[in-house]
Amino acid sequence: MRPDSDITKNKANERDGQQQPLTTIDSTNRPSNRYLAKLGAVALIVAATLPFIRQPTPTGSNAAPSIGVDSRAVPRERKMVLETRADSPTDVCTRWSHQSAVINGTLYVYGGQATTEPGQTENKWNNDFLSMDLTKSWQISTPLLTGLLQPSGPPNVSNGFLWNDHESLYLYGGEFSDSPISPPSAFSLWEYNAVNSQWYEHSDPTTSSGENAQSGDQSVQRAAEGAGASVPGLGRGFYFGGHEDTHTTEGWSNQVARIYIKSLIEFTFPGYQNSQVASLSDNKAAGNDGAWRNVTDGGAQDSAGFPERADGLLVYIPGFGAEGILLGLAGGTEDTFTQMNVIDVYDIATSNWYKQATSGPTPKIRVNPCAAVAAASDGSSYQVHMFGGQNLIPAGNQTQYDDLWILTVPSFTWIQVDQKSQSVPPGRAGHSCHMWDGQMVLVGGYVGDQLSCDSPGIYVLNASSLEWGTGFTALSGGSGSGSAGSSDASGGSSGTVAASGSGALATADAASPTGSNAADWVSNARTNPFNQQPAQLANGSSSGGLEGSYGYQVPDVVISVIGGNAQGGATVTAPAQTPQEGPLKTGSPIIYSTITSSSTATSTGSPGGNNNSGSGSGSGGPNIAAIVAGVIAGVLFIIVCYLAFCAWLYRKRLQLYKRHVEMSQQAALNEKNHPTIPGLLPTHAGSSSGGSNDRRPFAAFSEDASGRGSSKRNDNNDWGYNEAYRTDTVGQGSVDGFLLGRRSDDSGAPEDLLAGNTPSFWGTVLAPRRSLRVVNRD
Repeated sequence: MRPDSDITKNKANERDGQQQPLTTIDSTNRPSNRYLAKLGAVALIVAATLPFIRQPTPTGSNAAPSIGVDSRAVPRERKMVLETRADSPTDVCTRWSHQSAVINGTLYVYGGQATTEPGQTENKWNNDFLSMDLTKSWQISTPLLTGLLQPSGPPNVSNGFLWNDHESLYLYGGEFSDSPISPPSAFSLWEYNAVNSQWYEHSDPTTSSGENAQSGDQSVQRAAEGAGASVPGLGRGFYFGGHEDTHTTEGWSNQVARIYIKSLIEFTFPGYQNSQVASLSDNKAAGNDGAWRNVTDGGAQDSAGFPERADGLLVYIPGFGAEGILLGLAGGTEDTFTQMNVIDVYDIATSNWYKQATSGPTPKIRVNPCAAVAAASDGSSYQVHMFGGQNLIPAGNQTQYDDLWILTVPSFTWIQVDQKSQSVPPGRAGHSCHMWDGQMVLVGGYVGDQLSCDSPGIYVLNASSLEWGTGFTALSGGSGSGSAGSSDASGGSSGTVAASGSGALATADAASPTGSNAADWVSNARTNPFNQQPAQLANGSSSGGLEGSYGYQVPDVVISVIGGNAQGGATVTAPAQTPQEGPLKTGSPIIYSTITSSSTATSTGSPGGNNNSGSGSGSGGPNIAAIVAGVIAGVLFIIVCYLAFCAWLYRKRLQLYKRHVEMSQQAALNEKNHPTIPGLLPTHAGSSSGGSNDRRPFAAFSEDASGRGSSKRNDNNDWGYNEAYRTDTVGQGSVDGFLLGRRSDDSGAPEDLLAGNTPSFWGTVLAPRRSLRVVNRD
């Protein structure tokens, strides 16, 4: 620890071993007791205040360092307090070779190279520190980028990596500027705590011995252009390959050529366990500075067919082994390049490397692409999305690619995505990609001379439809109690929770969207802080599934290769090229029992087997959402049909009512104009006590076939109403003696079907039978 500049000042009176003479005080000139009392009081106040004066932290705050970090690693002289820091610029011309990571819905970008104007060739290295909000929707033309304070401690580096757990970022590696040349400093691991927004330095890290690793107590060196991966659920970060030279290592002579490496650096985050590290045996957790291991002898890693490489990819796939696997893709050196028809597979639990052949068309060799992985809802398949990169052959004539490939696992089949019918980001290299809410967010990239500027340089791919969109759509909001870093799910920095075994059936606990609450469950920062599929949430006994996959559905182009449906149920559950050894031969994916949520439709899966013949049982469960939707649609159809029938019935009844009203009015008018002839025509008001009554008012006359007049009754009278509706009994509902109801000679009591007020539509809806009888009587 460096001493504080204000502490070493107090021995000016002791030089050359000589003691300074004491000054004697004459008794006549002694200070009075009053002055001595005042001096003693001042001394007492100073003594009481000193314990509360704190040395500033690396960022100039007097706050205590965060839990899990050794404060001795971050001393700072007062002159280094960050008083002149500025906000990082968000508006640049181009940005590439940066370091980035996502913590609970916030994407952080650190350093790299950037230009502020076209053609800029110097002063590109920076320590810009940005954040992007993935809990809100935004357009790619105006992404929610925020410039954070530029830290004074972490160096200006590019081509390093940002590891992350659920609370902190860890900056490892990177190279210093070559124009102008900036000599590299001694390596320190820099940690950014996202909870209190502070940077901390872990200086002089050393390795620990362990499984397939070098001996311990060796200084950790800085490497650049390697491939990195974070596994927050395990509490570990990995860095594969890369190079060391005069721009990465302090004291490296420019007369010594660059060296490429093939080792795997593993960093166990503070507070987590790792049985592969000797110093963490007996279930010990890593201390405040974490634990380092340099894996160099892991299986195929020690063979001639495992070359050194840089500028490649490293991605994490859960399952198959006890702690999942890492896949090494792409990359190369100045002379050789890694083919992608064979993938390097690292079993995390055993610290061994294996080889796995792929099927399907193979992407061209390339360096500096980006990749992001999405998990099916039931965990039966994982899709590695790889975009862009560039070739280095021929030298000086690099071509940046804009193609999109999917490596589907466990089939290990390459699929090229057809992008001809859509707008695609310009080809690029040195960009980064992250999966969140089932969308791949692409940041930056070197675009060569294709564009003078690529600002803001943010693009979004919908991994379910495989379409490049105009914006990011947030499916998991940032609302919910607690901060974005908090969670109801365990598996944070308090220690590693053992992952489910290979092929195990992982189910969510009571905190998961299950049972009657499934349809109302909403993903947000509290219920799903790690953005996992609903059936794969972290809980008290499991770190859960792959992070960032919430809302993802398997696209059709992948289903056509591995079977199943959009929620999973892959029928191809093992590599198309049979593995010879390792976790892909003996293990299988973790299959989750899927559920229904408000944003995703899921199916029921089953544990996958280790063969290619799968029966497709993973897709055999009922689709609850489809059933509910079908029932609702059926009920709505029946209601619409019933209302349509009632509308027709109402119109018919209304027409009848209007016609009968007109008939009644016409009858009254005719009776007034044509009085009854005594002795010939009977009157209306017949006696109610009489017997059979055949009397008919104004019987119609017609001519028979001979032309003679006839008194034969016509079925309808001159007023248009049918005789069937006539009665001689005057009662309720009658109009001038004519009852608009049943005939008096019908059996049963007379019923007036048109009695009452004008027919209404809702009356018809509520009593359709009565209206139907009126219509049928017509």
